[in-house]
Amino acid sequence: MKQRNMLALDPHGNLCDELSQVCAEDQVFHCVASVAAAKKILAQNSCSVGLVVFDSPAVLNQDEVERMIACAPTTEWIAVVSTKALNSKAFQAFILNAFHDYHTLPIDPRRLAMSIGHACGKARLRLALAEGSEDSGRFGLCGASPVMVSFFSQMEKILDADLPVLINGESGTGKELVARAIHDYSARSAKPFIVVNCGAIPSQLIQSELFGHEKGAFTGAVQRTTGKIEAANGGVLFLDEIGDLPLSLQANLLRVLQEHTITRVGGSQGVAVDFRLVAATHVDLQEAIRLGRFREDLYYRLNVIQLQLPPLRERRGDVRLLAENVLRNYTASNPKCQVSAFSSVAIRAMNAYDWPGNVRELINRVHRAIIMSDSRLVSATDLGLETLALDPPSVTLEAARASFERDIVESSLRSNDNNVTKAAQQLGVSRVTLYRIMSRLNIATGAEKAAWKLDAGA
Repeated sequence: MKQRNMLALDPHGNLCDELSQVCAEDQVFHCVASVAAAKKILAQNSCSVGLVVFDSPAVLNQDEVERMIACAPTTEWIAVVSTKALNSKAFQAFILNAFHDYHTLPIDPRRLAMSIGHACGKARLRLALAEGSEDSGRFGLCGASPVMVSFFSQMEKILDADLPVLINGESGTGKELVARAIHDYSARSAKPFIVVNCGAIPSQLIQSELFGHEKGAFTGAVQRTTGKIEAANGGVLFLDEIGDLPLSLQANLLRVLQEHTITRVGGSQGVAVDFRLVAATHVDLQEAIRLGRFREDLYYRLNVIQLQLPPLRERRGDVRLLAENVLRNYTASNPKCQVSAFSSVAIRAMNAYDWPGNVRELINRVHRAIIMSDSRLVSATDLGLETLALDPPSVTLEAARASFERDIVESSLRSNDNNVTKAAQQLGVSRVTLYRIMSRLNIATGAEKAAWKLDAGA
């Protein structure tokens, strides 16, 4: 029989002698007298249930107990309290927010055994969910949808390539997280990760920001300053919103990529640099080239490896994973938070919403909902999505089939970099057949539009 570890924090040691009356055969209690000792036990053992004895509340610091509970998210906690302690409204609120259940002294062995049994069952469910979450993402990114599984596969291939990467994606999709993952999981992880938002720096300062300057290069330049490119030496430089980089500096950046040297503003001596460039944009750079706003030669230097980060509305099933991850992270750093989960109606509303602000919007809505909620369960109203909480409309078999077919075709095209021939081979159909399916489902992939129109009628 597998042993189940339990923890009893009992400052005076009055309860530990009586625990033998409530223990099941497979339960082993570790009895300690301080929060520090309890933390050591929790660090060494996975404890299903923890008992905290408040026979004299002043002995235990409530803030310390809350922090201990927050550090053991898969443990269910039961407070064992004196009836006198429950006269305090503040203590009542503390017990309500921090514990699964409470038991009043003197203990009733039968009733306490039932409480421990219920807590063990709940702890098993929590542990199962925690173990399942290991498959909910990779590289520090959360997602288990088909499009994200395909994205992770692409990430695996490019991590150690040490070539420039261009990340395309809508605002709020998490492009900086992807850039950081490319750094953290590559051979350059021990070196700097430097971020520059090209759209947030005034045009008159961006050259100095990127390349640094020498003392006296301009009014106010009282000392030599290292630029972001030089600071990234040996590591990864992430240029966010590269499409907003002024044309005058695009030529300078191109020269750096070609020659691997920079010249500080006001200087004449070249400085050798070695970095991996990761750039991101939410704009169509090819359209920017057509309009004369972006250099074509720089585009081809940047676009050696391209990643397309999908918007949240295309990541079927990921909304709940992301929302629960945000909630876990928030409650771990805010022990007094009483919210523990999302209602089923809230989950339905989140899945029905289009998320125009993508993951950034989801994080903001969940944080606001946690703060504003009056319940342990976040509601659709807390999320500001009450209008989407109605029962979903009925779906016809034909519509469901078309939706499934669209997902498969789009996933195949994406995993094959929009190469229709390769996607057709993967799907086991001819190229012409795939074009006809794409025509019926109104799927087109940029450069393939013209070819699709020709082949669809063949």
